[in-house]
Amino acid sequence: MGFSKVSDQYERGRPGYPPAAVEWIAAGAGLGPGSVIVDLAAGTGKLTRVLTGTGARVIAVEPIAEMRAQLTTMLPGVEALEGTAEAMGLPDGSADAVTVAQAFHWFATDEALAEVSRVLRPGGWLALVWNERDIDQPLQAEIRRILAPYEGETPRHGSGTWQRLMSETPRFEAAGEFHMRTEQELDEDGLAERVGSTSFVANLPADERASLLGEVRQLVPASGSVTLRYDTVVYGYRKADVGTDR
Repeated sequence: MGFSKVSDQYERGRPGYPPAAVEWIAAGAGLGPGSVIVDLAAGTGKLTRVLTGTGARVIAVEPIAEMRAQLTTMLPGVEALEGTAEAMGLPDGSADAVTVAQAFHWFATDEALAEVSRVLRPGGWLALVWNERDIDQPLQAEIRRILAPYEGETPRHGSGTWQRLMSETPRFEAAGEFHMRTEQELDEDGLAERVGSTSFVANLPADERASLLGEVRQLVPASGSVTLRYDTVVYGYRKADVGTDR
């Protein structure tokens, strides 16, 4: 995975998450002071920092050391643990909610869901969060065109794999969806970092990567900035009481 190579670009180039999305999670899951939220695959803490506004104790779990280092620099007061979706290293029933931002498609398996269910208390929430590109925007469509030849077999949000898993699992029940249109303004360097922080772009040979990012830079007009449009979406799930922990 290329994220270890571009953790600094990920922090600078990736969009954050609106407080309204976290407020929706907190209301549905009943979160507040005294609650425990585990932000799984937390990356550089893009969602983690918004979760702290709930007043709950937030524990970030991230397997990649470079991403975790960025998180602890930005959020020195947040507990950050090395762990994976299949082995978080947390006690049974220790969390009221588990959040996953921009990452669940990387580990959408029953093994991961079993671990999330183990860590959650009865009735606890799993919230899956993405900033989905608005492909109706010509700029986002052009970026997708540039990236398409390089994607290969990289797990993608739009593949349908994670949706099938969540619709079939007995471990969780759907609890609702949240959608919000959001925007990210970037200059030429920022757009290059946004695209360059994509895992398969980070893994390209240096010359190929430079060529791709050069093409991306040309999308920025003389005015010096662009605005990317997203649909920030949250899928909420409640832990089912069916005795499906390991």
